[in-house]
Amino acid sequence: MKAYRVTGTLPLGDGAQKFTQDVVAASTTEAEHKVLSTLGSRHKLNRRQIFIKSNTEIKPIKSKDPKVINEFREEIAASPEEE
Repeated sequence: MKAYRVTGTLPLGDGAQKFTQDVVAASTTEAEHKVLSTLGSRHKLNRRQIFIKSNTEIKPIKSKDPKVINEFREEIAASPEEE
């Protein structure tokens, strides 16, 4: 499993709202699927209404998301502190 940062936009109200979400997934396709599923159910949107601009792999220590930190807690604890 790897950590991914997915960014994009979704329609909320009269305009578009930018979003950034960190997820744990096996591939970029799975990461996009998780984001589309989560945001679609949370905001009652169809998948085609959510636009993903970028999907990049990140180091787990760079994430602030509790799910990512929990998944990689042993790896984060073993690595030296970064400034």
